[in-house]
Amino acid sequence: MQRMNKKACRCGLALLALAAAGAAQAHPGHGTESFVDGLAHPFSGLDHLLAMLAVGLWSAAALPAGRRLAGPAVFLAMLLVGAALPQSGVQLPGVEAGVALSVVALGVLMIAARSAALRLPVPAGLSLVGMAGLLHGMAHGAELQAGHSFAGYALGFMTASALLHGVGLGLGNRLQSGRGWAWRATAGLMGLSGMALLVGRL
Repeated sequence: MQRMNKKACRCGLALLALAAAGAAQAHPGHGTESFVDGLAHPFSGLDHLLAMLAVGLWSAAALPAGRRLAGPAVFLAMLLVGAALPQSGVQLPGVEAGVALSVVALGVLMIAARSAALRLPVPAGLSLVGMAGLLHGMAHGAELQAGHSFAGYALGFMTASALLHGVGLGLGNRLQSGRGWAWRATAGLMGLSGMALLVGRL
């Protein structure tokens, strides 16, 4: 069991280290024509990839065992709401910077989840997760080109996001039984990656 925990810790750190190495890249453009485009979307932008993983990781650490799906569920619900807003003509300035800032915030949430002094109440944590989902959804929705199917595209990015949440939950469960430094390093890399993304967009 200890060997498996060490392996999980190394995998988590390696994943976040690779993400941090490329975090300064700009958010690339994506195809938005179909379910397949939506499915690929969260994997083609580091900000989205990191956020989806972070929601699962945070949920594994901060939520009771029977309620750990609440984090992904709140994020996904607000992701869909946010994606629908641009279709109704609602646009907010600075969404891309907000998306990067949400990665920083999720990293901070991860650190706080393992500290009794810093831990936020669950409703407050879920509110921040929901706000992150809204921003990411607005970024997704703003990229949908006129005349293309919102339903197919949305189903794709919702499916991919749910899968990444599941990966984050699984990795988070492993890290919970590992050494504390591995969790702190993973959370720190998450936050630093978000800061690098944010600096690149200011």
